[in-house]
Amino acid sequence: MKVVYEAANLIDAHLVRHALEAQEIPVFLKGEALLGGMGELPLFGTILVCVPDVVWPEASEIVASLPLNEPPADTAGEGDDLPDGPEWLPA
Repeated sequence: MKVVYEAANLIDAHLVRHALEAQEIPVFLKGEALLGGMGELPLFGTILVCVPDVVWPEASEIVASLPLNEPPADTAGEGDDLPDGPEWLPA
């Protein structure tokens, strides 16, 4: 097994896992059970997404195409149905 992605958190690890499994690539999450353990274990950065050596090149291309750790697109003013002005106050 080779590491194809080192996840910053559990959500990223599962996003990558589901993307790879959708392409019928078997995935193993190394360190998932240790997440949040007490004592010497770190709370973040312990999950490695691993795939078999044979499919690593294909898996790495899939992971590279995923929008991980990218800021959301700036959609200011697009589809904004909220009224502007003093009559609108956030809750």
